[in-house]
Amino acid sequence: MSKRSERKEEHLALAQMFFNKKKSNSFDQMQLLRPALPETKVDLNSIQTSLFGKQVAAPFFINAMTGGSTKSLGINRALGEVARKTKIALALGSASILVKEKDQLESFDVAREANPDGIVIANVNPATPASSSKEIVEQLQADALQIHLNTVQEIAMPEGDRNFTWLENLQKIRQTVTVPVIIKEVGFGLDQATIHHLKNEGFTWFDVAGKGGTNFAEIENSRNQLDLSYLEELGLSTVISALMAQKEAVNFIVSGGVRNPLDVLKGLVLGGKAVGVANTFLQALTEHDQDYLLQMIKNWQQQLAALFAVYGVSEIKQVTKIKSYFDLPLKTEIEQLI
Repeated sequence: MSKRSERKEEHLALAQMFFNKKKSNSFDQMQLLRPALPETKVDLNSIQTSLFGKQVAAPFFINAMTGGSTKSLGINRALGEVARKTKIALALGSASILVKEKDQLESFDVAREANPDGIVIANVNPATPASSSKEIVEQLQADALQIHLNTVQEIAMPEGDRNFTWLENLQKIRQTVTVPVIIKEVGFGLDQATIHHLKNEGFTWFDVAGKGGTNFAEIENSRNQLDLSYLEELGLSTVISALMAQKEAVNFIVSGGVRNPLDVLKGLVLGGKAVGVANTFLQALTEHDQDYLLQMIKNWQQQLAALFAVYGVSEIKQVTKIKSYFDLPLKTEIEQLI
């Protein structure tokens, strides 16, 4: 394997090593007010929605994880099949490796082959040439393109980039591809100033990807001879970042530390058009098998529909009417930052 492919495999192994399904995050400090008499019933149709012009069975999806190596080929094939059977969207990991290593295309394309009619979202880094980004979108028949902003990860990465002058290329990509472009963080949260700036530059979709789930500074530090552990504390929590996106009145996805259907509901209450789930689903697949993940997602769909009924909503558009409140530490952060 190439160095790039080796890094992809290392990331998979380290994501598994650092995974902690009981890890607390900002969702734990967000509370929802439940009506004792909701006058609703559990109905799977209540959680159906549309995303990028296609109908999906649920407002949560498999978020960007991997691609570009032997192991990731099998993972993406399985994720594609699970996404097809559960009728949810799937975002692939960064395909920027294809600029230099076109022979790795199959490790991404298997997801589209397994899910020919569903939503597949491609992913590239912000330095990927616009022409290459367009080619990747076309090769994968992608319904949207994530562009990930990962400055903290790059600094922690021994071989990481050190040039973060990305805006001009972001514009070129947006003007070249014909699908929606999603600006995405990688676990450190999008801040309001950046969302506002990019909104003014014509970008309309964002994935806040806040702190609370996979910590890529922690992952890269384990590959680094220097002690950069202080980077692991950087970032905005998912709830804070989502509130910032809400303030900017943009289309946004909530991701970063989503562990269960209640976290999904909270992401929707915050105003997310969809909720992305990455490592929780990845570990279900790698620690068990494809059938286990398939059943897990089906269970989440049933449980989310049950939560809709518990909180008195019968369709997606009603979810933001659920009243929320915050524990004091998070409330204090909100008052200082937003």
